Amino acid sequence: MSASSTARRIAATVLAAGAMVSLVALPASAHDGDRHRTPKVEISRVQADSPGRDNRTVRSLNAEWVEITNNTRHAINLNGWTLKDEDGHRYKFNDYRLAGRSTVRIHTGEGRDTRTDLFQDRRNYVWDNHSDTATLRDDRGRTVDTESWGHRHHR
Repeated sequence: MSASSTARRIAATVLAAGAMVSLVALPASAHDGDRHRTPKVEISRVQADSPGRDNRTVRSLNAEWVEITNNTRHAINLNGWTLKDEDGHRYKFNDYRLAGRSTVRIHTGEGRDTRTDLFQDRRNYVWDNHSDTATLRDDRGRTVDTESWGHRHHR
């Protein structure tokens, strides 16, 4: 075997190994990019502790809320989606489309639903002032986003 054919075989082996390494590395680097991407729908803000005294008035109950934001350009149908706390209180979205690049605020108390505000129609508080987790699930029960606060949770 000549020195030039040995050199060609070594070069071919090195190139093949390099191609294999890059193929294996591609999915990992593609996945890393997803980690930094803005979620399509997210729990964007929570006001768990309504300002003032917790006296269970409609005004006080409605000052406790969770905001859901659609970060896409297209409307998303939230029909059948749920918003739940750690104690199992659950709000189910009915016949609601969240417009693209918009936010809806889900209030605990009673009120008239609009495009920007929805009401759970409850007479008691849902979100624990000190520690809780809000979980948003789609109509198939898959977790879309969670937001935790308080001493038991680390962010």
